[in-house]
Amino acid sequence: MILIRINSMPHTYGKQVLILGASGAIGHALTRLLIHDPEVATIFAASRRGIQNANSKITQLYIDCENEESLAKAVEQCRQAGPLDMVINAIGLLQDGNSLMPEKGLRDIRSENLKKLFWLNSIVPALIMTHFTPLMAQDRRTIFATLSARVGSIGDNRKGGWYGYRASKAALNQLIKTASIELAFRRPKLICVGLHPGTVRSRMSEPFLTHYNNNDIFSPEFAAQALLDVLATLTPSHSGRIFAWDGQEIPP
Repeated sequence: MILIRINSMPHTYGKQVLILGASGAIGHALTRLLIHDPEVATIFAASRRGIQNANSKITQLYIDCENEESLAKAVEQCRQAGPLDMVINAIGLLQDGNSLMPEKGLRDIRSENLKKLFWLNSIVPALIMTHFTPLMAQDRRTIFATLSARVGSIGDNRKGGWYGYRASKAALNQLIKTASIELAFRRPKLICVGLHPGTVRSRMSEPFLTHYNNNDIFSPEFAAQALLDVLATLTPSHSGRIFAWDGQEIPP
């Protein structure tokens, strides 16, 4: 089992782990960390582009977010290996380097951009929950975590702007909460949460990093380890909530 120590206390996750968005900055860092844990048996690394890590623990899965059928195929591959213990969804969208950038005001809102943001930040995570939570073990503690964002908090919105990204992450947070209520009846040991990784240096965040102090920008490796540390402390009573990289709960 995955063993991470918090304040000298051991915490276990399980042997079968699925990382979606494994070719992205945080997903790739999570995969690399888990590779080196001697207790991890299988890491299903799901992505559209594939990853470079050649390791016997990794089973690569192809997932195209535009094609729900590819999710179904990935489910069948995971099913053959037995119940999943932890699923982390690291798929998301802030900007695409072209016409999609965070809006500064109402005048910048475009319907096509809103559709893209809601598809990848809200609808795809919902489909992932639909397809993969039935594969999760029922007789032990399991974790389903999705990357969210602090800006998805309605109560914490003090600056405005970024309409599509904020709204799509707020919708994601509602999906997490709603799913956690249903899952508590069928899988009472499952923990369903959202995670805010902080400001992480990546291709997605690069255009905005000049607005931050360097001390406030995390490497993907730091963020990934921090998120795993947070997950290690959670129990089913935390299900349905959103937590930041430092363990602090983010208000809805």
